[in-house]
Amino acid sequence: MNNDGNIRNIAIIAHVDHGKTTLLDALLRQCGVFGAHEVVVERVMDSMDLEREKGITIMAKNTAIHYRGVKINIVDTPGHADFGGEVERTLNLVEGVMLLVDAAEGPLPQTRFVLGKSLARRLPVLVVINKIDRPDRRIKEVENEILDLFIDLDAQIEQLDFPLLYCQAKAGVALRERPDDGEVGELAPLEVQGDLRPLLDKILEHIPPPRHDTDGVLQFLATSLDYDDYVGRITIGKVMSGTLRKGREVVLLKNGAVVSKSALTKLYSFDGLKRYAADAVEAGDICAIAGLEGVFIGDTVGDPLNPVALPSFSVEEPTISMDFFVNDSPLAGRSGKYLTSRHLKERLEKEMLFNVSLRLEQGAGGEAFKVSARGELQLAVLVETMRREGFELSLGRPQVITRQIDGRTMEPLELAVIDIPEKYTGVITEKMSIRRGRMTKMVNHGSGRVRLEFEIPTRGLIGFRSQFLTDTRGTGILNTVLIGHTAFDGQDFTKRSNGALVSDRPGKSMAYAIFNLQARGEIFVKPGDDIYEGMLVGENARLNNLPVNMTKEKQLTNHRAISADEIARLVPPRLFTLEQAMEYIDDDEAVEVTPEAIRLRKKRLSGWARMLGKK
Repeated sequence: MNNDGNIRNIAIIAHVDHGKTTLLDALLRQCGVFGAHEVVVERVMDSMDLEREKGITIMAKNTAIHYRGVKINIVDTPGHADFGGEVERTLNLVEGVMLLVDAAEGPLPQTRFVLGKSLARRLPVLVVINKIDRPDRRIKEVENEILDLFIDLDAQIEQLDFPLLYCQAKAGVALRERPDDGEVGELAPLEVQGDLRPLLDKILEHIPPPRHDTDGVLQFLATSLDYDDYVGRITIGKVMSGTLRKGREVVLLKNGAVVSKSALTKLYSFDGLKRYAADAVEAGDICAIAGLEGVFIGDTVGDPLNPVALPSFSVEEPTISMDFFVNDSPLAGRSGKYLTSRHLKERLEKEMLFNVSLRLEQGAGGEAFKVSARGELQLAVLVETMRREGFELSLGRPQVITRQIDGRTMEPLELAVIDIPEKYTGVITEKMSIRRGRMTKMVNHGSGRVRLEFEIPTRGLIGFRSQFLTDTRGTGILNTVLIGHTAFDGQDFTKRSNGALVSDRPGKSMAYAIFNLQARGEIFVKPGDDIYEGMLVGENARLNNLPVNMTKEKQLTNHRAISADEIARLVPPRLFTLEQAMEYIDDDEAVEVTPEAIRLRKKRLSGWARMLGKK
């Protein structure tokens, strides 16, 4: 084995919104990746439209910078627990990780998840406390919480001796010593000339170079896939041994067996935000190759004369599933380009190639496709992506995935960390207990907000987020992470407490009808919206489903004029986002998704069929 000190491979891991991508922006700027007059958007690594809209990282992406003659490959990873599969495959590329923790929030559920995976792989950890300029910072307390987390995760003695730095990513400043509270408040205006050299120096000092053999047998591990219209499928991964050369003949190994042989048509290396063509890439470096068909994440590219497979990696199993089926509503086909079951199947199979944490199987009755994932957000991102590509489809209600362990039915158990103002503690505790949540910790930092920790079945979180935001007036923060499994008690406590107002005929919704139905419950449609029989047009104030005529117009005669009557005052309708719609529906309902609209409906649209399936 050789140690080439000219390369470092590191992943940035953290909880969502703790500043990973912002820090990476500052590192790229510090190392001269951007030109002097180049206009650079914030969070430049978040290149997907959905990433920019939601403000989170969804796909792990890598870049490279140069500092003191050393190439540092950096991988930006997602911070949301639903995309933990991206973090797990990314750890196969690197020799160390940089753990970012917010100076006020401290370690949160995803911090525990990503740190646990890193410690299990014996990777050295560089800890950075970010956002040290926050007025509610708790730097000393957060340090102790990080150490407690290391101990709780059974870190080895040598892993407890981690280096610690303090950072303000937006200003591009890193400090070796913990600043006093008085200094922190003045950091932004006084230390603008500061930089991230302490952080870069610590990366070179603490993160070891890759151990590799450039003269050994060729081994390349595929960790992610991309596609280019000109060169076809592009495989991104790490050269574990040997040297890759453009045009070289290689073999593809799956599960230890050779399945195909081909020549590399393209070879790319990374520099800054760009991929550039390379003639050769030596062991220890991260690169991209083209010319291989049928490659999947976790496969090995090897030498035809001596094919040696690398151990394939695994990711955490999915915890939730949802049925995807063809949109058969009367309004189908008005705005989408891809409508058939064949289109849906091909698109989902393509997604399985790129996303290692998803699973696809045939649904009940052979008419639906069952997609399993880590959480509702991961499914919502997939559906939103398909919607923007021109697909029309319908979605069933999310269901948890149970397992048989020692003859017992077990369901996923999650740790929910809730940050709320003190006055909402009672109502949230009550709502969590109804959903089988058990409080394990309560911390009041004296800032007017309380942090609660609950162990709760994943089933209890379905449909809870929108209710949680309503109960806390939008001021609450809810984070979850899978921690294990618990016995399934069979009780259904996740059903909606109210029935629905269901349209009993097709047409256009009318203001007169909406005005007269407002007393019955909350309305979901606006005047002039297209509706059809079986479509949910509102929420009933009572438990039962109520058929309503939303197309009723005011009949005018020669005895009165419309201007003489009271003007209808309409309450603004409740409009659903995709995630809210997925959480809202019951088992006998579906979400109709088209490029232009999101509608709620009964699975069986006609009145007599709906009465047979009446809840």
